[in-house]
Amino acid sequence: MTLNEFLARVGDRGEYHSRDESEQVSTAVLWVLASRITPEEATGLAARLPAPLDDALRLERGRPESFGREEFLRRVAQQTGARPRTAEWDAGAVLSTVADVVPDEQLDHLLSQLPADCAELFGRPAPD
Repeated sequence: MTLNEFLARVGDRGEYHSRDESEQVSTAVLWVLASRITPEEATGLAARLPAPLDDALRLERGRPESFGREEFLRRVAQQTGARPRTAEWDAGAVLSTVADVVPDEQLDHLLSQLPADCAELFGRPAPD
């Protein structure tokens, strides 16, 4: 998927007013995601995303931090300047688009590193 296609899909899902807004939100969500997953997982995910979005996943951060969905959304809100409910909308727009470009096996592995209630942000049903 090209950068324009990715950002158009995020823009449609998030109902953003501009390509720049879609890119800013995408970068913020991916940056927070990268702090939650292993560097190897981030590198594998970055390989599937168009530049410059892949850069948000390639930052050297060391070991992944352990935090849940609420903290994830709080960090997205902090990065975007949005309210927590808006951050949930933003995360869903970006992460469901990520799910579109990542093979199912890779997505399943990624989701296994995250709290179960994060699956919905990727457009997947929450595990029972």
